[in-house]
Amino acid sequence: MRKTNYLVTALSILCTSSLTASAAVKVEDIFKANCASCHGEQLQGGMAGSLLDATWLKDGSDKSLSEAIKFGVKEKGMPAFGASLSEETIRTLVVYIREAGYRADVQAIKTPTINKRFSTKYHSVNTQEVTSTSGIIWAMDFLPDGSLLYTLREGQLWLLDKNGQSTQIKNTPEVWHRGQGGMLDVMPDPDYAQNGWVYLSYSKKTGQNKAGQDIGITAIVRGKIKNNQWVEQQTLFEAPKQTHRNRGWHFGSRFAISGEYLFFSNGDEGHQDDAQDLATQNGKVHRIYKNGQIPKDNPFFNHSKALKTIWTYGNRNPQGLVKHPITHQIWSTEHGPRGGDELNLITKGLNYGWPKITYGMNYDGTPITPHTSLPGMQQPVHQWTPSIAVAGMNFYTHKLFQQWQGDLFVGSLAKKQLHRLRIKNDKVVEDEIILKGLGRIRDVVAAPNGKLYITMNDRQANESKIIALSPSK
Repeated sequence: MRKTNYLVTALSILCTSSLTASAAVKVEDIFKANCASCHGEQLQGGMAGSLLDATWLKDGSDKSLSEAIKFGVKEKGMPAFGASLSEETIRTLVVYIREAGYRADVQAIKTPTINKRFSTKYHSVNTQEVTSTSGIIWAMDFLPDGSLLYTLREGQLWLLDKNGQSTQIKNTPEVWHRGQGGMLDVMPDPDYAQNGWVYLSYSKKTGQNKAGQDIGITAIVRGKIKNNQWVEQQTLFEAPKQTHRNRGWHFGSRFAISGEYLFFSNGDEGHQDDAQDLATQNGKVHRIYKNGQIPKDNPFFNHSKALKTIWTYGNRNPQGLVKHPITHQIWSTEHGPRGGDELNLITKGLNYGWPKITYGMNYDGTPITPHTSLPGMQQPVHQWTPSIAVAGMNFYTHKLFQQWQGDLFVGSLAKKQLHRLRIKNDKVVEDEIILKGLGRIRDVVAAPNGKLYITMNDRQANESKIIALSPSK
């Protein structure tokens, strides 16, 4: 090895600092007070080794890092630290080390520019700007004729025709554009050519709480588009009145359709404990029929205090939902807090653990829980620590990109990345960052002609773009 185990060195310095930490102490403060003088403010190394170059004594897994901190490494002279640091604090230190290493890795990836060619593992790719607009494009999906529906979070639905002309669809539902809320997902029915249905999710103001503050919910409707007007609207889901308390956070919301069933996600709405409460819509994936009726074989249909629409629970804020084109399994991407973004295989009745288990920590650097797993709680298929802020996703099934068939493409907000995941036997075997740095990628979908479309936004400029990716000959 190029140097001796720098993790042991790092933790030895940490352990000799007579550090005591409560759950309220931020991980940055713990590191700066006890480690930065030797390892550098940016973990780049100094008197002790760097924490950025992924050279590990063991396998470098989260478990081995945690065990090194907790139990020490006797043969290297590193004392056990479990008596003075809580499990929660040990977990936050692991996340902090991961964050620093991730930043160093991603800096090495070249950032492409729009309307330029760039290379990936399997394909050379051209990018082309399709359209741009002010505001945040939240979701998009193609109609059978190749025209594109997209939502603006401020409360609008637009149709981009094959000639590049955008037209606003009038008379769509009034949205509550607050915080993360607004016009959210849009999805045409798979049988759109026959029935004309389009599904929308949006945040809806429903009243005020006892403190006089506005509150709302995630509403699910479907309607039709005729002469650029939204018509024949049907309400498919609104949560019971007693559960309405969203103040503008974690609405979800994405759709997946499998046969006659409509799946949709609802975030925890900023009330994390609700994700474990079957009496609320929050922190769940729901299943209904496409007409809004509730299937009697839903897992909690016969539970007297549970919402009958619930399919899974313990989901923090799923903002990606899609049906696998071959297996018909439902997959989701779920925002973690600071760390612990998840890719989940959504399976009937399972508890995905939030907030009792997570691979992340609070945004302020304090712990949430010491547990990344507990009995009876489902593990993610894949997780990103630190958080990339996962968003919309889609499986690619076209022949235009021959080497990408069957791969899952996932957008990232905070890291401004597009990830390509290769999945075999329900396990991720490749996670390639296709591009980064162009903007916050909120949705990804394949066009009927096989091009891959992504939507991205620049918050400072208050501008969104739709970009098409095609193979470079």
